[in-house]
Amino acid sequence: MAASSGGFAGKVLRVDLSTGKITTEETLGRYGELLGGAGLGYRVLWDEVPPGTGPFDAANKLIFAAGVLAGTSVPCNGRSTITTMFPSCWPTPLVGSGHMGGHFAAKLKYAGYDALIVEGKADKPVWIMIRDARVEIRDAGHLWGSGIRRANLELSQEMGPDCVVAAIGQAGEHRIPMSTVVNALSHSAGGVGGVMGSKLLKAVAVQGSGAVRIAGDKGEWERLIKYHLSILGANNQHVVPSFPTPQAEYYNPASRWVGQPGKRWGAATPPVELTGDIHDPNRIAYRSNSAAFYLGEAAWKYTVRGNGCTACPIRCHTMIKVPAVADKYGIRDVGQSTCIGLTFGRSFFKQLDGKTAGEAGIEASMVGMHLADDLGIWSNYGQMQRDLRKLYAGGYLKAKLGAKEYASIPWDKYDKADPSFLLDLIPRIATRQGELGEVLGRGTGGIFDVWSIPEEEWAGDHTTTYWKMGHPKHHANEDDGQCGVIINTQYNRDAQCHSHTNFVRNGLPLSVQKQLAAALWGSPDALDAPGDYTPANEYKARRARWSLVRKELHDALGVCNWMGPWVASPRWERGYAGDDSLEAQFVSLATGRPIDREGLDRLGERIFTLHRALTIRGMGRLDVRAAHDRIPPWVFEDAHGALPFTKGTIRMDPADIARAMDFFYEAMGWDKDTGAPGAARYAALGLADVGEALAAAGLTPPEGKP
Repeated sequence: MAASSGGFAGKVLRVDLSTGKITTEETLGRYGELLGGAGLGYRVLWDEVPPGTGPFDAANKLIFAAGVLAGTSVPCNGRSTITTMFPSCWPTPLVGSGHMGGHFAAKLKYAGYDALIVEGKADKPVWIMIRDARVEIRDAGHLWGSGIRRANLELSQEMGPDCVVAAIGQAGEHRIPMSTVVNALSHSAGGVGGVMGSKLLKAVAVQGSGAVRIAGDKGEWERLIKYHLSILGANNQHVVPSFPTPQAEYYNPASRWVGQPGKRWGAATPPVELTGDIHDPNRIAYRSNSAAFYLGEAAWKYTVRGNGCTACPIRCHTMIKVPAVADKYGIRDVGQSTCIGLTFGRSFFKQLDGKTAGEAGIEASMVGMHLADDLGIWSNYGQMQRDLRKLYAGGYLKAKLGAKEYASIPWDKYDKADPSFLLDLIPRIATRQGELGEVLGRGTGGIFDVWSIPEEEWAGDHTTTYWKMGHPKHHANEDDGQCGVIINTQYNRDAQCHSHTNFVRNGLPLSVQKQLAAALWGSPDALDAPGDYTPANEYKARRARWSLVRKELHDALGVCNWMGPWVASPRWERGYAGDDSLEAQFVSLATGRPIDREGLDRLGERIFTLHRALTIRGMGRLDVRAAHDRIPPWVFEDAHGALPFTKGTIRMDPADIARAMDFFYEAMGWDKDTGAPGAARYAALGLADVGEALAAAGLTPPEGKP
């Protein structure tokens, strides 16, 4: 990637809040081979943040980074990463990234920067103003204590309506680990808001008048864009509809392609009825309705439209309007989000946790969205909600909270699944009010620390879906057997990887998926149907490696791993094949430097291995297989006693999972005994300095190992 300005903005902006010094440096060279995004963030942490630095220490850094494809016309390119020492990682904070969609990445690139590195700590609340080459640290005293909506409004009025504001709410100001950074009002990066708050940084507002240059042939670029659109499916790259239709060979009721002709966006003005060819590339946005998928069919009548991120035709960020909530709860009647953000409020209540919860579930979701997006609360992929349910039902809260505090909480409303309960609970969390607010705001690790509850009580309970290090599973064995388990062992937060599940859950018949798998990973045995698992093999490990490398690659490129990779498609004439080389084709044209699929995956592997190195250095341990790559006991259990490899169970076999991990470490070129790369492996990936530093610290396997 050296010596080309195509795709890159060209500069990295650095703001030291302690000294007020603002500088820039060239992107290419030190950072170019890491593509931007998370890769750039990892490099800054490796070079500049000493091991043992705490998330809220002034020495910690916050790296807002866009990828080389962000701000271009590549579909689904609106992702930003915010990399730092992750506050909710328990018991030792380690490297992690928050990921947000919206338009921040594009605006940062248009202003001339591939990344913003924030370091130090201000002596009073501030915000950073970026208007192309003009960058200032401005007073935010008038905004401190306010919500994200007010910060967005006031800064947009000050800078102009074409700016993008990334801000924290009261949760971030109070430095709670369960806090977000939010841009475009509802696109959030979880877990990193408290780091901004610790630096007394309220917001970053960006206005950019430039563009991203494409170095390659413009006609070829346009052809590639149209080709990409032709192989897009619906949200999460589900490539068959959820309904039978003469327009499709297959359908799958579990598909997120829910936009059936005849459905209506009932709250649009005027209402919009879905009609026409479901494969029309100009109507891709009609395929997905996240509100209907997550909240149930009743959400169609409240749907205003699909919203989303830069250059994304999927529009998974659904906007809904529910007039009743304004009078009942005193909140805005319009909300928008996707996935867990939509269900944030509903999921606190066991009675409402499902698509059949109806109007009460939708109202609770609206209250939750309103509070979470303004106060800046992160759910930890729903772990906060599951934690409260377990703490309450298990009697922990009555035993641990003082009688006065316990009595002050409206548990009668909670028992009735009354959404107004959230108006009391969520502000407590955002402001660390009382012991309950303090513990839930710190995350699951706070439960273990403050109340001396053994981690095993969560890790042994499948209903919590708790995995390790203060975080839950994210598309694990329930979706993808051994592959899902491997992926969930690798990160210091929930895995945030969708490469594997986007393929397994794409809606195609298993026979078609296996044909595609044979071409992609060498054998049809690279995958099983969910809940019908066979023993581990090297092909499943190859797919796990590919999934992780592509996840890191997407986070470095700035494209959406909730949508990619695009290795399956809706096109029957292609045998439903997508294109595994799509990302490499885009990078080649954007930068003007040809690179093939294998070469780009090599860069993705370099980035993933740098994350591994940061984890090893942060833990100060070589034996990360045992100490880090842990699997909770519930993975090896079944409530009804079904044995592993029995159809219908997701129970895994311990010996088989151990073999799966062996296959994975071998595929990565890492030492199987410790799970660590050797110095030679680091060197082979262009990380010789990293390997040498770890070897000097005794954190690489002995010579002769990988």
